[in-house]
Amino acid sequence: MRTFVAGQEAVSVSEFLELALGMPLKLWLGEENETDEERAARLDAARDILADDLGLYGRAVCAAVRVVEYSTPHLLAPPATVRPAAAVRRAAREQVAA
Repeated sequence: MRTFVAGQEAVSVSEFLELALGMPLKLWLGEENETDEERAARLDAARDILADDLGLYGRAVCAAVRVVEYSTPHLLAPPATVRPAAAVRRAAREQVAA
């Protein structure tokens, strides 16, 4: 199955997220061995982007849901109906009485 975002093919989950959000994931997740100063600058830039792009949060949530839906669809499936404990006990009593 091929996935396209804004006319570009996404070949991995991380590429899909980058295309959906319009920015690299490293901005939000950081990099290994980054210094405290680099982390502070990255988070400051991320805060500025969030403040400037009010639709980013919604796009991020939609992208995350699509990734979950694609990779682990059972997480979004409705739960199986569960019989209340009283109904289970009543059914057990009726079976014993019969």
